[in-house]
Amino acid sequence: MVKEKALPRHKGVYILPNLFTTASLFLGFMGMIWAIEGRYEYSALCILGSCLFDGLDGKVARLTNTTSEFGVQFDSLADLVAFGATPALTVYLWQLHSYGTLGLMASFLLIACGALRLARFNVQSAVTSKKFFVGLPIPAQASTLATLILFAPHLPESWAADVLPMACLVLVYVLSFLMVSTMRYASFKEYGFIKAHPFSSMVTVILLFVLVASRPKMLGFVFFLGYIISGPIYTMFILSPRGSKLLRESQKEPS
Repeated sequence: MVKEKALPRHKGVYILPNLFTTASLFLGFMGMIWAIEGRYEYSALCILGSCLFDGLDGKVARLTNTTSEFGVQFDSLADLVAFGATPALTVYLWQLHSYGTLGLMASFLLIACGALRLARFNVQSAVTSKKFFVGLPIPAQASTLATLILFAPHLPESWAADVLPMACLVLVYVLSFLMVSTMRYASFKEYGFIKAHPFSSMVTVILLFVLVASRPKMLGFVFFLGYIISGPIYTMFILSPRGSKLLRESQKEPS
């Protein structure tokens, strides 16, 4: 029996992942333009759109087996614009400009820590576990600030005027620190639990989707805030030797 020759891969397949990366970069650029024009909700939507394309470019590259070092570097540069420069500029013009130099440095710290986070990820990606990210991923940081902008109109007017600027300043410093920290965050790249419990996992995903879709502007921020908190909780109470010991002891106690 004659074995069929594998058909040559079309050159356009290699361009496809980079097109998604370019789309993410373009939305980051448009987000900065709209932030300068004072259209902050549009800028926030651009950041969230960039997250979507950023997730698609890696998936497409793996599915078509077209991953390359060029694509990795291009993706990092696009991420620095879309998830570093765009949210930093947006949050500065939206709230932090009222704090003068303090607000300006907070915005710069967001970009600097984002760049450090991306550089560390590129260096350690080959030697670290794919189950967790070391430090808060830069798309999650950007999505948190974007959903905060969409969530802000639901706050009482007194909170929006008095509490929101200070809360935004503190949040930016916290997000910057978490990006360069050694906190472990779930990457959702390994699906062992989903394969072991497919039905319950599917029901959970559907419920979460319906819940967020019912009030996306309000619950989107709550979802990302929960993800941010999950890193310190998992690192300090589960991964730490003392936390692991307490967890094992609690499991051994009779009900």
